[in-house]
Amino acid sequence: MNVQFSLDASTQPLLAILVNEDNINDVLSEPCFSKDLVQWVTEADFTGKDGTNIVLPSAALQNSGNVKFVLIIGGTDERTAAGTAGYTAKEKGIAGLSLYNFTNVEVSVAQTILGNYRWEKYQNKTKGNLESITLVMEDNATAATRGTTIANARNFARDLVNMPADDLYPESLADFALGLGSDSVEVEVWGVEKLKSENMIGTLAVGRGSSREPRFIHMHYTPTNKTENTNKVVLVGKGITFDAGGLSLKPSAGMQTMRCDMGGSAVVMGVFHALQALQPDIEVHGLIGAAENMCAADSFKLGDILTYRNGKTVEIHNTDAEGRLVLADCLCVGSELGADYMIDFATLTGACIVAIGEHYNAIFSNESDLIDSLENSADAVGERVWQLPLPNLYKKKLKGTWSDLKNIGGRSAGSITAALFLSEFVSDTKWAHVDIAGPAFLDSKFEHFQPGGTGTMVESVLHMLSK
Repeated sequence: MNVQFSLDASTQPLLAILVNEDNINDVLSEPCFSKDLVQWVTEADFTGKDGTNIVLPSAALQNSGNVKFVLIIGGTDERTAAGTAGYTAKEKGIAGLSLYNFTNVEVSVAQTILGNYRWEKYQNKTKGNLESITLVMEDNATAATRGTTIANARNFARDLVNMPADDLYPESLADFALGLGSDSVEVEVWGVEKLKSENMIGTLAVGRGSSREPRFIHMHYTPTNKTENTNKVVLVGKGITFDAGGLSLKPSAGMQTMRCDMGGSAVVMGVFHALQALQPDIEVHGLIGAAENMCAADSFKLGDILTYRNGKTVEIHNTDAEGRLVLADCLCVGSELGADYMIDFATLTGACIVAIGEHYNAIFSNESDLIDSLENSADAVGERVWQLPLPNLYKKKLKGTWSDLKNIGGRSAGSITAALFLSEFVSDTKWAHVDIAGPAFLDSKFEHFQPGGTGTMVESVLHMLSK
């Protein structure tokens, strides 16, 4: 994306103007606009109310220059306004956009790019993408570059989530991770033999039913000026590239979008996509367990008992509760890295969507400072999180008959018992679990995000790491 700065509002085919109910007349009365513009919007009953917009012809300017359309967006939230501008540019197939009366360069650039995103690999008829953004203000190239980096990272995560399972499977997901290697990022991938020698029993069990062998991915970012006082964080992602449910087979309707079940791994890989460029002063490990959960003669079975590398045993009561089995491996490894804190991300439970809907990520942790950091970072970038409880009271639901644990806790409190299960594999580090089951994949347009993968939590984590 070419991002530039100019004090001339007429350089691009689409001009987006941000106004609100308090400043609409003042902004639209500025010298570059037609003296009739205020009257036109008044006659159209456009008041600058949040969430509204109006498209006018280039006559809205005194000197139209290259402008073909003028998009006036109402509201005080630059995030959604810039996203609307990017979305509109894509809908019209316009390659160049100017943003007028936007003040936050990083946010405006990032959300414009995110709003313009479409996943169109298999579509023959498409409209042109945005190629150039002009901010009508003084130059701030550093913020523009950061905004572009963050948007590209989130869109990379969206690409991964949107890929069909025939394109994205454990080996190809690992190949994408290897492509993120750089001077500051090392990537190691474990195949089946290494998984066996390291007793990654959950990943091996889940992957048994597929002809696509499982993988474990370990990415490691080291800051340039690392010292003994540099903080260390572990990010863990669920990488189930397709979930048929195993022997506890899903119905067709429940299987249709299960390519998105690797959304947690997309969060981690989206973050790593940006680390080389952003260079935060914190050491970051990214751990992903990648597998397909399929139904075959060699699939793991109900009643099987898995013995994990931390010694705990798990009895299988439902093979469709597979993500937690893979995450348990990763959390065991993450606990061995001596991190200051560890966060896992997973499209883990439908129960989470029942509890808080499709637009909130659920946070589970008993670490108040970690909760505060996640909440504050999400709020800063316009993402939605909600803390749910993690009480020991419900641990008894997970008690196994023939083992320490069973992998489901019953119908009630399903998202909580899933988080409690994960907690059994965390030791010697602060930890939070983020269930992204709702926001990871949209069935319909929401705000400026097209249906499909959203890359939820990538921006929040990057903000958190950069503080």
